[in-house]
Amino acid sequence: MSTIAIVRTSSISGKQHTREIPMSVEAYALAMQAWKRGELIQNAFPMLSPADREFLMSGITPEEWDEMFSDCFEDD
Repeated sequence: MSTIAIVRTSSISGKQHTREIPMSVEAYALAMQAWKRGELIQNAFPMLSPADREFLMSGITPEEWDEMFSDCFEDD
């Protein structure tokens, strides 16, 4: 399967991140058009993981989520 590199700026840290998305450029363009027309992201990009879809929407990586919410899941 082909992959494409997507660059987004995180909405929580302001850092720019690049993530490899497992789809072709053509499939990405079609799905992005559907999403921009108002399709729910999970319907426009059903082949992507929730983490990849979150990255497309917000630029937030799984590592940032873990860091941001790690205090919420620590044992006392």
